[in-house]
Amino acid sequence: MQMEQKTYNWGIIGLGRIARKFADDLRRLPNARLFAVASTAQERADAFAAEYEVPHAFGSYEAMLQCPGLDVVYVATPHVGHIPNTLLCLHAGLPVLCEKPFAMHSAEARQAVSMAREKGVFLMEAMWSQFIPGVQKALELAESGAIGRLHGIKAELAFNMPFDPDWRLYNKSLGGGALLDLGVYPAWLALRLFGKPAPEQVQAAANFTTTAVDASCSFIFQYPDNRLMSGYASVEAAMPPEAWLLGSEGYIRMHARWHHTQHLSIGRYEGRELKEETMALPHEGWGYQYEAAHVMQCLNAGLRESPEMPLQRSLDLTDTLDVIAQKIGLVY
Repeated sequence: MQMEQKTYNWGIIGLGRIARKFADDLRRLPNARLFAVASTAQERADAFAAEYEVPHAFGSYEAMLQCPGLDVVYVATPHVGHIPNTLLCLHAGLPVLCEKPFAMHSAEARQAVSMAREKGVFLMEAMWSQFIPGVQKALELAESGAIGRLHGIKAELAFNMPFDPDWRLYNKSLGGGALLDLGVYPAWLALRLFGKPAPEQVQAAANFTTTAVDASCSFIFQYPDNRLMSGYASVEAAMPPEAWLLGSEGYIRMHARWHHTQHLSIGRYEGRELKEETMALPHEGWGYQYEAAHVMQCLNAGLRESPEMPLQRSLDLTDTLDVIAQKIGLVY
């Protein structure tokens, strides 16, 4: 006899652009319901709740965490609020999906992981790329030896964003800058595929805005096993954001936008002849439903962290971002 699937009541803290995408995609999951939303302004919470037919709206984060029936919380505040708001949820005993970047620095990240493990409450960084079908296929192909031994990664994300010193992206007090907003993805890809040992050398450079955040940053990881990763992130340049996985026998091209790609090209050499095939791996919506579905699978299984995006990977990723920030002179 098949057990009835539990419907999870989700809450969202922080009701900006990412929260709207997440709310849109949550509707695609039959076992998920957007149950409560919270903002620092009651009017904003009420408007969001009316648009998405959410039964409970709160003008403070703390108030939402007392809502009876709430099962899991998505933290979607600006970067500087990720860990403080995650800690609020963990203290209340509520499972958390925390938007990336996980933390502003390593000490913050370790504080959250320590509390989650101490209280036995589920916690996962919302690295949605990990769960996008096209990205998963690229990872699977690279790890299966489809292009031989993986020697290099080249990953870029660049979007021209109009400069506004008060906007989160350019506001240093809110954790703005290209590294934390976009550079986190190439750094994650290297960590996901090359893992340990950590890079033996990290080189990085950046251009800065008048608000003292990085507008563009470039970094190279050199590994002791003769592997290289090149990453680039920019909020002032514009280009098709693609990633390339480079092997001894060919390559995998993750078409734009690679961090939620829907097309892959796999090129293999037969002698001197290159043969390339392209596969379509479409997904509906923005793709946030995949990470939400994974969280609910973990909760169903009684897990306290994800086997696909474990907390140690988030700690390693935060450490890596700290090193890059230090190299380019970015201090929050």
